[in-house]
Amino acid sequence: MANFVDHVRITAKAGNGGNGSMSFHREKYVQAGGPDGGDGGNGGDVMLYADPNMHTLLDFRFKSKYTAENGTDGAARNCTGKRGEPLIIKVPVGTVVRDETTGKVVADMDKPGETRRLLKGGRGGWGNQHFATATRQAPNFAKPGMKTEIHTFLLELKTIADVGLVGYPNVGKSTILSVVTSARPKIGNYHFTTLTPNLGIVRRHGKDIVLADIPGLIEGAAEGAGLGHDFLRHVERTRMLLHVIDISGSEGRDPVEDFEQINHELANYGELANRPQIIVCNKTDLPDAEENLERLKAHVADMDIPVFAVSAATHQGFDPLLDMTANMLESLPPIVHFEEEVELDETIKPGSFEVEFIGGVYEVTGSAMEHLLDSVNFDSEESMNWFHRTLRRWGVIDALRSAGAKEGDTVRIIDMEFDFIE
Repeated sequence: MANFVDHVRITAKAGNGGNGSMSFHREKYVQAGGPDGGDGGNGGDVMLYADPNMHTLLDFRFKSKYTAENGTDGAARNCTGKRGEPLIIKVPVGTVVRDETTGKVVADMDKPGETRRLLKGGRGGWGNQHFATATRQAPNFAKPGMKTEIHTFLLELKTIADVGLVGYPNVGKSTILSVVTSARPKIGNYHFTTLTPNLGIVRRHGKDIVLADIPGLIEGAAEGAGLGHDFLRHVERTRMLLHVIDISGSEGRDPVEDFEQINHELANYGELANRPQIIVCNKTDLPDAEENLERLKAHVADMDIPVFAVSAATHQGFDPLLDMTANMLESLPPIVHFEEEVELDETIKPGSFEVEFIGGVYEVTGSAMEHLLDSVNFDSEESMNWFHRTLRRWGVIDALRSAGAKEGDTVRIIDMEFDFIE
């Protein structure tokens, strides 16, 4: 269990854009060359790669912070800065990525070899060559690169399988998997022998069927009892379920009650009880199995659920079970894909600011304001005029007025203070 990790928390940050350069052409016998500041390079993206060779999120327990390379600054002679290298994060196939703040799905990496962009790198800033006009031939300011923010993500590994074997502990799920596939899970005559999902492949009618032996469920699993949440998340993708029951009642439980209780736990964890299922009555070679089998068949007679009697110990009864499984899969939809609910946008948009009145000062905060201040050359009258125009265009002046600011009141933007002027 220590080596199998199926849910982790990580932080990731795309690379910042490089700053634009403020430079003027310098050459012998040329007294007043024009602006030739190059643009900054774009920051590196953060990418996800579904690696078919990974089967656990264990690596993220040792490294949980990921930062892409920043773009380099522009240089003189119109030299554009180098673009930051993208950072590729490898995850197991079946990993669902959620934004921690909203809980919404950002990406579902359910296809082997799939590559997705998680975060976009910051845009490089323009060099001063872009700001030259007929009336402003020597702009002494450039744009800084776009700064990116740190995001926190939750990664959940949900097993990719066509069929999930569910049931109480020690009912024989692992033994069944070892009988019908070449998988060799750990098998023992005690509860929770299986602590991680085991996968096996059975070929039927020319097609491969992926089976997952889901660790045993107990009463209260949907509320997290035992290792309920850790186990149930691996049933979510399966197209159908093989509900394995110890029909002999060898551990003193009633098979009919076992059937009802497991379905109750599945229903409490989303809508898993509605997943098509086949009841697999195992341990038919033991005493009391025949009587319990008739009771169970009578109990589910109106539920339209197929019932098969098998014995994993003697390898009997599996051919008709697998035939029915293959036939049902033909008409079922593909493996569940979690649709992306949000697309993260690293671009700082105008208007992303807040105005607060604190200690007699109107404070304007927000990532947009930080970027705006970085863009201003306070020694340049032209740059200051552009700064004031931008405040009006973004609605900062109107927001201050709405907050109660009057002529002469002190306004603070990050660490810069000035008097409010109507």
